[in-house]
This record gives sequence, structure tokens and C-alpha cells, in this order.
Amino acid sequence: MIIAVDAAGGDFAPAEIIKGAVRGANEYDVDVVLVGKKSLIHLSAARHLKNPHISIVEANQVIEADESPMRAVVSKPDSSIVVGVNLLKEGKVQALISAGNTGALFGAAYLKLGLIDGVERPAICAILDITGSTPILLIDAGANADCKPHFLLQFAEMGDAFAKKVIGIPEPRVALLSNGSEDIKGSRLVVESHELLKAAGSKFNFIGNIEANDLPKRKADVVVTDGFTGNVVLKTLEGLGEAVQNFKHLWKAVSSAGHVHGTALMSSVEIDSWARKLDFREYGGACLLGVKGNVIKAHGRSRANAIKNAINLARQTVEGNIYATIQKEKIDGQDSGSNG
Repeated sequence: MIIAVDAAGGDFAPAEIIKGAVRGANEYDVDVVLVGKKSLIHLSAARHLKNPHISIVEANQVIEADESPMRAVVSKPDSSIVVGVNLLKEGKVQALISAGNTGALFGAAYLKLGLIDGVERPAICAILDITGSTPILLIDAGANADCKPHFLLQFAEMGDAFAKKVIGIPEPRVALLSNGSEDIKGSRLVVESHELLKAAGSKFNFIGNIEANDLPKRKADVVVTDGFTGNVVLKTLEGLGEAVQNFKHLWKAVSSAGHVHGTALMSSVEIDSWARKLDFREYGGACLLGVKGNVIKAHGRSRANAIKNAINLARQTVEGNIYATIQKEKIDGQDSGSNG
């Protein structure tokens, strides 16, 4: 298995990206292709380049975080993102990870790889590890701000396939995010999407609407929403995790200064464990589903541990053959629909 890593993308590139890529290659026994400027990669990690699992593909351009995504994709064909997507398209790698410009990554994937037949919009499938057991999938988590009801139906199908093949849940519970559990609650998009998901019948196990406060209760395995709402939920959880981490550090300082032990120490441990579950570094990234290839978007502030975990996620995605699974299910669904 060969996984491409954008060595130029993210706030801490290239040093932290390379460090995480090396750890991931060693720990998960995969080959990693670092995509970026060879001179910078050698400068940052010369001692790691003797590792037989690590190689470099030259990419002399970088798409910055503040650039217009589509314009940058077209004007910078030798950028690390575009070169990485091309490697994926040509079958030279089985997955691509980038912590770089989100819009550019998705734009390049859309233009270069194309969409799976029957899928009209790609969607970000984020993994939320907030329950202490099996994680929850949130789809769409930011790719599509404006959606139509049948887009959400497709998101549900893709999320269901990912939950089965990658997470290993035999019969995922699929729910629609709303402001109430009743069928008639929600915006026009939610109400109409609910009707489509309910009518989908045997395609997946739709359990109805859930509210945002149901996420920690793990009432569903796959939570479907539009990209605008999903991204707000994702960023809220991320901010909450950071706030809890900050409180944890404050608590430890107060406990140490006051020589507090016992229950205070136990509370600190519990806070630490819970905060880690809201930390983007735990899973390392989110998958872009619907395109013809395995694309993982790592957080822009990813350090080595997050990149290492993103490589594991990419490995699981490749092993789950998620792209082929979604494509097969879409084709089978179209065939059965035409026969009916």
C-alpha cells in the first residue's frame, strides 16, 4: 500500500508533516510518498529519507491557505495538492492525505478524479470519537453549504457504506440532524430530506431525526446534515475540546499549587480522557466521499501525531475499499430502481 502525503500543506509543514509520515509508515507498515519541494524535505528530514518506506515526488509550487481554491488549482499545476491528486488518479498511490487548503484539495479531487456515477456532490465524512465506544460519523461536515434533499440521501448512503466497511458497524443507525425528533420538525431541507430517507427503505437503517444534544448519547452511528450545519457542529465540538483541554491545564496547576489529591486527581484524569475524544488529532482527518479515489483531509493545525493517525485512517479506508463499495452500491441502486 502506498499513501501520498502533502508535505507542503498545513501550519506546521514540512517538519511536523514529515515526522508524522515517517511514524505512520513505520507503525502501520505502509509506503509513504512525500509530495513537495525536495530541497525543503531534505533540509527538514534528511535522516529519515534512508527509510525504505519513504520516497519523494517533486512538487515545486504550494497552494497557500488564503488563495482562491479553484483558481490556484488551475494556475498551479505543479503544486503539492495537484501533484498528489494526479498520483492518485494515475494509480501510483492508493490514498492522499493533505492538511493544506481545503477548497483546493476538494476542487482538485473533483476536477481530476471526478465523481462516482450516481453521486452529485462529494461530502466530508468526519469521525467523532465522543462517546468512549464506537465513533459517530458526521456527513456532510463542510463540503456543501447549500444542499438539496437528494444530496442528503446520497450522503446517507455513503456514510452508511463507510460505517460498514471502515468502522466495522454491521447495521449502522442513520439519523438526520434536526431541531427536534418529530418528522415535521426542521427547515424545509430537513423535512423534505426526512421524507426521502424514510422512503429509502431497505437501503439503510434510517431511525429518524435526532438533535445536536443527542450526539454524545450516541443515538445514531451516522448523522446526516448539510455541509454548513455539519461544519458548525464540527467546529463547536473542536472549540469545546480546546476549552476542556485549557481547563484541564488550569485544574492541574490549581491542584498542584494547593496540594489537592484524591477526587481532584481523578477528575483531572477523567477530564483529560474526555478532552482527547474531542481532539482532531485522535483520528487525524476526515474522508472526502463521492470522488473516485481515497482522499483524507487532515486538520490545518495537524502536528506529527495527527498525520500519523491520518495515515492509519487512509490505510483503513483503502482496506475497506470504500470508493469501490460506494460505486457498486450506487450502480446496484440504479439498476434496481430501473427494474422497479
